[in-house]
Amino acid sequence: MTLVSLVDLIAGARDGLLVSFPTDTVPALAALPEKAPLIFEAKQRSQDKPLILMGANAEDLWPYVQGSESEFKIWQEVANRHWPGALTLVLPASHRVPKQVNPADPTTIGIRVPQSAIAQTILAQTGALATTSANFSGQQPLQSLAEISNQFPEVLTLEPTEFNGKIAEIGVPSTVSKWTGRNWEILRQGTVKLSF
Repeated sequence: MTLVSLVDLIAGARDGLLVSFPTDTVPALAALPEKAPLIFEAKQRSQDKPLILMGANAEDLWPYVQGSESEFKIWQEVANRHWPGALTLVLPASHRVPKQVNPADPTTIGIRVPQSAIAQTILAQTGALATTSANFSGQQPLQSLAEISNQFPEVLTLEPTEFNGKIAEIGVPSTVSKWTGRNWEILRQGTVKLSF
């Protein structure tokens, strides 16, 4: 069981280690984008299930996507309405996204800014991280830090005293919406309802 302080978790993430911390939806398993294979391995996750990039703010994430000026305007309007929050946008990936984040389809990338002070604090100091829910693939997301550190003993898990021990009450993964080139397609409905 590897519970660590905020300082050690941030240092570990920057050094390329796997980390886990609370978000506004379900607890995240995270690593630097180029270290994404560590997440697939730990979760026993199929390569056709992409990870998403989580950032402290939208400005940290836009360099990872590419589109026309008019598309960026549409994406930014949606982001301004729903971020920080439980909405993942799946957009065309720029050359900055390591192929390992989405091995089956490196042309797209999911991005999100969480509504969680502790997650934003971490992401502001690590830069965007490749993330997914903390659980074995196909199983329910784990809800407690004890469960996470038991299931993933090798992962640096944030010490509960660092954030009042509160894990998000929601426990529902984010809404996932994909840009088709003309409009949005909802891939997974979460708590955020998109209106177009």
